[in-house]
Amino acid sequence: MPNTMRKKMANTIRFLAADMVQQANSGHPGAPMGLADIAVVLSEHISHNPKDPKWLNRDRLVFSGGHGTGLIYSLLHLWGYDVSLDDLKNFRQLDSKTPGHPEYGHTDGIEITTGPLGQGIANAVGFAMAESYTAQQVNSDTCDFIDHKVFCLCGDGDLQEGISYEACALAGHLKLKDLILIYDSNEITIEGDTSIAWSEDVGKRFEAQGWSVLKINGHCYDEIDEAITTAKSADRPTIIIANTIIGRGADGLEGSHVTHGAPLGEEVIKISKEKVGFPSDEKFYIPEDVLLRFRCAIEEGEAAQKEWIHRQKEAPLIEQNEALDRLLNPDFDSINYPDFSGDDAVATRDSNGKILNAIATSIPSFIGGSADLAPSNKTTLKDMGDFPKGKNIHFGIREHSMAAISNAMALYGTIIPFNATFFVFSDYQKPSARIAALTSIQNFFVWTHDSIGVGEDGPTHEPIEQISQFRALPNFYLWRPADATENVEAWKKALTLNAPQSFVLSRQKLKTLKPKREYGEVANGAYLIKKREGATLTIMASGSELMPSLRAACHLEVLGIKANIVSVPCLDLFNEQSDEYKSMVIDTSTKVLAVEAATATEYYRYADAVLGMESFGASAPADLLFEKFGLTIKGIMQRACTLMGIEYRDVELGVCKV
Repeated sequence: MPNTMRKKMANTIRFLAADMVQQANSGHPGAPMGLADIAVVLSEHISHNPKDPKWLNRDRLVFSGGHGTGLIYSLLHLWGYDVSLDDLKNFRQLDSKTPGHPEYGHTDGIEITTGPLGQGIANAVGFAMAESYTAQQVNSDTCDFIDHKVFCLCGDGDLQEGISYEACALAGHLKLKDLILIYDSNEITIEGDTSIAWSEDVGKRFEAQGWSVLKINGHCYDEIDEAITTAKSADRPTIIIANTIIGRGADGLEGSHVTHGAPLGEEVIKISKEKVGFPSDEKFYIPEDVLLRFRCAIEEGEAAQKEWIHRQKEAPLIEQNEALDRLLNPDFDSINYPDFSGDDAVATRDSNGKILNAIATSIPSFIGGSADLAPSNKTTLKDMGDFPKGKNIHFGIREHSMAAISNAMALYGTIIPFNATFFVFSDYQKPSARIAALTSIQNFFVWTHDSIGVGEDGPTHEPIEQISQFRALPNFYLWRPADATENVEAWKKALTLNAPQSFVLSRQKLKTLKPKREYGEVANGAYLIKKREGATLTIMASGSELMPSLRAACHLEVLGIKANIVSVPCLDLFNEQSDEYKSMVIDTSTKVLAVEAATATEYYRYADAVLGMESFGASAPADLLFEKFGLTIKGIMQRACTLMGIEYRDVELGVCKV
């Protein structure tokens, strides 16, 4: 394409972005204007179909700098996605398709929600990993079903975030050749020049991580074209370091940090348009020849998709098609779950490990791994090999990027991922878990060592507030099963929910209860496990606290307190049940005591009192810690007596059998 035409196309993007920000009186014009030249050339390389944004073999384009939505939405409109000119004019307005940062599922063509810097880079690594695994499953020596690229646009801020280092180190280790990172190196952040806080050699950093490194002038069309062409044939991931000028084309403001996050001003935009021959008084101007060029994406995309479909229909490819179909359409009814009815006591991390293996055995798309803790998390998929040919992913000690990577894998279309670490380290994963919740990504977080039951490792490794934190997260479901049988039922329900979920699991063995359910099901989040006629107290508990609660209730009857027991494997799901169901599980005529080895303040929605953790833990054997913090049969009885206004007295604790 002639560079004169490319320049006209780039200027169209620049001023669409500037007009969007100006009309909204809010936004980030600098990066879109600086990246416009790269975006035009990238349009010539990227394979996608605006009329079918879910086409599996499309190239993925991740905008890690999610604040650059002026560029993102302009491109989507120009390419022909379901983003109209009116949508551009409603940028950042209530209920518009064009929010301040891109949201998956909200705007046509957005591959994944980005905004928190660095997340998108890890997401791009996740897409590339999903592509690599899928290709291993369905490609053959004679035909590639999966052979696309993953592009990611990022900036200085993305690369300053630690998550980018984690993710890119893994990408280099895995030699993800189809991953192309385009680095908008404009050397500007909000506070000014990057030199005030950053002086590393990014090229050397990526070379050390096993990447191919290319350096270009980000405003030279021929250099951009050559670099992308080279990157597409590389044998490892590639970073294109593109030196650009932020706010390119903004009269008097080129290269200034003031263009980063504020409107340019009407006068600046008018003068800037005049200088390139655009109508100065016309907002959201798109030359007809420019639109025709960009809209070629529709015809080219449909042709590419038809060729791909034709590839699949060739007779010798029956086995490949069947493999792909199994990835795309998992049969959850085929899972042969383990039976724990004959086990006396099993740590829920152990039962969970067996459940993971059962699911992975039956479901080809179910894969995952741990942040270097598989032996402790019990997440090894036995005899299933290592990624990318096998199902075990070794993420390394990279909790933050592991969560973001698996988010993208979940959105790829052929993968159901899980990731695992100790529960206390879920703090490292919170930003990615929040993105998963925001956009309903079915990513499974396996978090073991769930309480002060960690014991001797002490308070640095004993989660206290984490359960409350994740229960407070909308559209996120936290499971804390009380035993192995609940764990199985929890997974059966979890696989049906289109949302992120976590399994918070014990290190210590928990008695297998085999209870008769008086009312309700595990799938409803909470159920009545023991009902007493004339009850005046209800005790709610989860995880390791359920068994001592059951035993405490037995002994409380000697003291004249009849207590119903409610197991709460997933409080989030219980919150969603009808008032009728809740009242059947929790008798509203009774006092309610909640018991959990955590802060547990969220139980006050139902409870009159909570017996939980009001401090950090300590380093000691687990039994001594539960005794120290009152989370024992005796401690529960004492708290129940206080709530009921009855004087506590010691009773024989050996006479109650559950």
